[in-house]
Formats: sequence, structure tokens, C-alpha cells
Amino acid sequence: MRDGRRSTGAGQPPVGDEGSPRLLPDGGSEGESTKDVGTASYVFRVRFRVEPGPPELSVEPNSFETVLYREADRPGSEGWLFFRDNLWRGDLGDEAHFRELTEEALDVPVTEVSFRELQTEGAYLDELKERIAADLDLFNADTVSEVLTKYLGSSIRVE
Repeated sequence: MRDGRRSTGAGQPPVGDEGSPRLLPDGGSEGESTKDVGTASYVFRVRFRVEPGPPELSVEPNSFETVLYREADRPGSEGWLFFRDNLWRGDLGDEAHFRELTEEALDVPVTEVSFRELQTEGAYLDELKERIAADLDLFNADTVSEVLTKYLGSSIRVE
């Protein structure tokens, strides 16, 4: 990430290792390359509802849909395996769990959440592929293409 911070989860504000913003411009850590690897974001569609407290109040409509963006961590840094840990074939691996995390992050009742795509710059995707290729056993796969398909499906958009 260019601003030197890492995301901590769906909708959570990016922070550094000690809870403060990290100083390296690309979000890496000491000893890592400081080359700009571009940026990427996981994109989710979220449906939530508004529940007024007092019984004499009502809202219409009471359900809304929005798009949630989660900044992707630099390949190789803490959190970079988000796609492996949360996605399967382009969908959420555990939608109920991810819905709970999204509720906590947004502080509203979430009724649906779904993964849409990884929006990425070419440099980030290249770095991701290099990092995956360096440790295919981590993904129980033989090729980088197999890893990307296994977790992201066809949901990668290069900008």
C-alpha cells in the first residue's frame, strides 16, 4: 500500500504493526523491497438494514446496498493471504462469518455480503503472482494460475 498502512480486516482502518501508521511508503517492513508494487482492493457488495430505536419511528426503505472496499495487503506482508483465508472460487468461503465481521466493521445489521472482485493495478498483480510462485505449497497447487482460479475465480480486474 502506498500510504504505508495495512488493513486489519473487512472495513477496519489500516494500522501499523504497533497500532500506528507504518512509515515505509509501500506498506512493507524493514528488510523488504521498497519498490512500488501498485495497489489493489477487494470489492464486496453489502446489503444492510436500518433499524430505528424508538417504536414510533420507521424508515422506508429500510434496506440498502453499498460497495465495500478492503485494501489488499502487499504480497508477502502480514495479511496478504486474505484471499486464501476468505475466498473460494471467487466467492466467500464462510459468508456467515464474513457477514458478522462486516457488521462489526460497519456497525449496522448486515443481511448479505458477497465478494465481487479484486481490483488491481498490473504491478500489484505481478508482485502477487511472484509471491505465490515462490511458495506454491502454501496453496496446495502446482501453478500460479491454479491458485488464482482456486481462490479468486475469474474475479480479477486489472486497472
